[in-house]
Amino acid sequence: MIAISFRFLAGRYHATPWGRHVNEGAVEWPPSPWRILRALVATWKRTLPDLPQSQVEPILHVLAAPPEFVVPAASTGHTRHYMPIIEGNKATRTKVFDTFVAVSREAALLVRWPNASLVDAQRDTLSRILANVNTLGRSESWCEATLLPDDEAASSCQNARRRQVEPLSGGEVPDDHEIVRLLCPNSNSAFADDHVVAITTTTTGRGKYKQSIEQRTTIYDPAWNLCMETLQLHKERWSDPPGSRWVQYARPRDCFKVEPVARSRVPSPAHPRIQVVRYALDSTVLPLVTETLPVAEAARRALMGIHGRITERSGVRGRSTVLSGKDEQGNPLTGHGHAYYLPTDEDGDGRLDHLTVFACAGFAQDERRALDQLREIKPRGRDNASHPLRLLLLGMGTLEEYHPGPLGKSKVWVSATPYIATRHAKTRGKERIDISCPQARADFLAADLREKIRAVRPNLAGENVRIEPLFDGRAFSIAERWRPVEFKRFRSKSGDDGGRRLAGAFCIEFPEPVAGPIALGHSAHFGMGLFMPIKDPHKPEGDPC
Repeated sequence: MIAISFRFLAGRYHATPWGRHVNEGAVEWPPSPWRILRALVATWKRTLPDLPQSQVEPILHVLAAPPEFVVPAASTGHTRHYMPIIEGNKATRTKVFDTFVAVSREAALLVRWPNASLVDAQRDTLSRILANVNTLGRSESWCEATLLPDDEAASSCQNARRRQVEPLSGGEVPDDHEIVRLLCPNSNSAFADDHVVAITTTTTGRGKYKQSIEQRTTIYDPAWNLCMETLQLHKERWSDPPGSRWVQYARPRDCFKVEPVARSRVPSPAHPRIQVVRYALDSTVLPLVTETLPVAEAARRALMGIHGRITERSGVRGRSTVLSGKDEQGNPLTGHGHAYYLPTDEDGDGRLDHLTVFACAGFAQDERRALDQLREIKPRGRDNASHPLRLLLLGMGTLEEYHPGPLGKSKVWVSATPYIATRHAKTRGKERIDISCPQARADFLAADLREKIRAVRPNLAGENVRIEPLFDGRAFSIAERWRPVEFKRFRSKSGDDGGRRLAGAFCIEFPEPVAGPIALGHSAHFGMGLFMPIKDPHKPEGDPC
């Protein structure tokens, strides 16, 4: 017995029966023996040209006999495509159906020749060819072909009677079967060359020196009728390929019946919630780093608007506590589980080029939809008509798997934006400070920063955390070019006093590398008090700050 197993790796078999139009929605099932043999020849010539024809042709002669099939459980489906038709300057389109058989990726289609056999060397040759077969039918029909051992072929066919497709031998067709025609090779003419070889006779000389030379030409290798292509068949006006014949098969009527499958009620594993969303900023003129706070506010405002439109029901818009930082009554949330909007300059040119939206609590489905639809933001006070600020979504992920930009990991962190004090400096009483003294202001801000680290990131707090002001004795410096006073520090909401609070810049060194984001102080959720990780600080050993 010879038995070949075909598994369709994409779960689909695409093929139109010979003589049928693609838009008829007909599908060839099981695959015609003619198609199988042509696939073997194509694979042989394309991938194993070292195999001589004398080894392959006897094998194909054996496989030219009509085989039997054992078909797996299957169903049919189709897709519709609109293909362009261009004739001169006119362009139209036509609808094309692609009908296919849907099968399980693990199920196998068995093709067997019960009364045929091959010697061991021939089985090895056939196995080599089958190992290189990657499609059967159209190119979408990815497959894996295997020559089965005799014992495995016999066992795989047991209890498969109801799924068997056999050639008719003149008997009656069972009531639960139907007749289908399959195109098969004709053993007597499929390997002949009478329709693929052109013979031309050339006469030379005259009289007794006259000679006739016969020249045989073909475009096919090997020169078999089996290899004739469709274009040549149309040119020769053949209705059926030369070397082929039609064979009637009995196929089960319910071969495309979909059997219900009982599914276990095992709960699906919970997927981790998205915590990090990254965008690239694009504009004719990108905003300066000093516009960090207005850009962050514009991103929050745009996301809340998109989320409201997505969740609107009966004229009432939904509210996201994570995106807004407020509860259903509009009161500010305590803690830091809601979203941080962190614009950053990551190429060091002084202009904002990325936006990171981070929420420790994660984003729900409607919030992720809003984040996915964010395409443009309009910071107030910016010339939006001339320079719109466009956003390109770069990725989403959890904090454990996705940590770019300000979410990196390092021992040393430096201010990217001013740290704004969370409380006002006292100018009276026992704990008053002289705010006219630069060093006193720096000490006050450093103490406030240490308290904020202890409150927001208690796992990082400790006396061994080193905090150094980026301070030249008179003023703070950010990225060696900006002063805190140059940053916009007033939020657009009424009553905000961020611009009147003390602000500075610092370098923080932890005993061990820690992961970001580190955004602390007043307006931290809008990019103020943001620290960036330093991988290679280029400082003398022992003084990374």
